[in-house]
Amino acid sequence: MAKFELKLPKMGESVAEATLTAWLKEVGDTIEADEAVLEIATDKVDSEIPSEVEGILIQKLFEVDAIIEVGQTIAIIETESSFETVNASIPDVIPSKEPVEAVELESSIEKVQETLTSIASNDARFYSPLVKNIAKKEGITQSELDAVKGSGKEGRVTKQDILSYLSNKPNSPQPQSQPVVQETQVDTSVLSTPSISAVTPVMSRGEDEIIEMTRMGKLVSKHMTNSLQTAAHVQSFIEVDVTKIWNWRLKIKDSFKAREGQNITFTPIFMEAVAHALTLHPMLNVSVQDGKIIKRKNINIGMAAALEDGNLIVPVIKNADQLNLIGMTKRVNDLAIRARTNQLKPDDIQDGTYTVTNVGGFGSIMGTPIINQPQVGILALGAIRKVPAVIETSEGDFIGIRQKMFLSHSYDHRVVNGALGGQFIKTVKEYLEAWDETRTL
Repeated sequence: MAKFELKLPKMGESVAEATLTAWLKEVGDTIEADEAVLEIATDKVDSEIPSEVEGILIQKLFEVDAIIEVGQTIAIIETESSFETVNASIPDVIPSKEPVEAVELESSIEKVQETLTSIASNDARFYSPLVKNIAKKEGITQSELDAVKGSGKEGRVTKQDILSYLSNKPNSPQPQSQPVVQETQVDTSVLSTPSISAVTPVMSRGEDEIIEMTRMGKLVSKHMTNSLQTAAHVQSFIEVDVTKIWNWRLKIKDSFKAREGQNITFTPIFMEAVAHALTLHPMLNVSVQDGKIIKRKNINIGMAAALEDGNLIVPVIKNADQLNLIGMTKRVNDLAIRARTNQLKPDDIQDGTYTVTNVGGFGSIMGTPIINQPQVGILALGAIRKVPAVIETSEGDFIGIRQKMFLSHSYDHRVVNGALGGQFIKTVKEYLEAWDETRTL
């Protein structure tokens, strides 16, 4: 027999951990290859984790609601070993399979123990790599570190906090001094940011209703807060006349529905315009990591979709610049339907390079959306409204009724300056306002 370690697979570029929501198998259950063993959830999507092998579940390493980091071992599965068959013709090499099983088991136990003693961030607290390294080197357990009072932003444990804890810890040797050069590794999110540890806690009264945040709500909250702490958000706004598009869609929507069996909404039209603008302004199709700019080859546009519980999920339209309007419409409709019915797969929400969100669907004329890390830009679509507008003609200016909307562009000012941010939405505006009302599909 052999032991197989079921690990949490990589769930996407920006996903480092997941919450275990349910075990689908119990210890002692037989598992088929590719059969789901447990369910996990991230701030983007819920998913099942299948087994790569056939065997028997012999150990669970995490309980429901535990936070698991990518690459950590979740469970141990006992499998049938092919050792006897392989070694049937070479009995003099290893006289019996027992020593091999013992070695394999010991190796598995050591790996599991190492995993269980690692320090991990969680919903309540984030630990920087430097703090994790010090804790591991000094033998501090997860529970010990969780109990250390942090002086950083939102109660984060800083390098000084953990060194102070070690120096005051009874029956413990003094921590090794850190070279001055390591000061550059301090969690920069706490620099130049006032501590909020002294903020007066919120108190509830007897008549107040206390509502527990959902698991996804907590994860989204953490994701949004991290984005604000990471990127230098700045916004540009522009008004767009979409009267031509309004009239064109009104003219073709019935024939499109009869031919394609689907509705054509404004969303795929806007997605086409954004994809066009990203081809002309590729420095908005980038990410920032370790002081370097990663210029993305593919244009993958995230499409924020509202769920019934009020949360948002962002499925991704891959290679959006290569789709025609019919293909874009079918892709948008498919992702929207599967998002609402909770049928998205992990691949559907990965590898986005830019995001579009429709705040107009809730009646808002504009908004200031938060960037979806590790991207550097997000566009909010406002509601389309009938408004009086000045119409310029060769015979003079007139007042007329037009269909107009606002575009709100949030971008990361660390790498996108105001000129580029403004040029981008100006390109989207020009593409939409120049719409060909005779276009056929």
